[in-house]
Amino acid sequence: MSKKERVSGSGSLKDRLNPDLWNQLQSKKTEWKQAEKEQQEKERQRLVRERKEREANKSFEELLEESDIDWKKYK
Repeated sequence: MSKKERVSGSGSLKDRLNPDLWNQLQSKKTEWKQAEKEQQEKERQRLVRERKEREANKSFEELLEESDIDWKKYK
């Protein structure tokens, strides 16, 4: 095989790899994508939980300051 043939190659990586190895790589890829999705979902749930806890632990003063209502009208 000449240098030019090795560089340009004939076919894709899939064609050049052992089918069993290709299947193993594909299954690992799928596993990693699934693990990444699970980690992102856990992080999203953690952030939601933290936000709810912060809201639940706010003092009356903090809630009053965040309110859009002009409380001076009701004095």
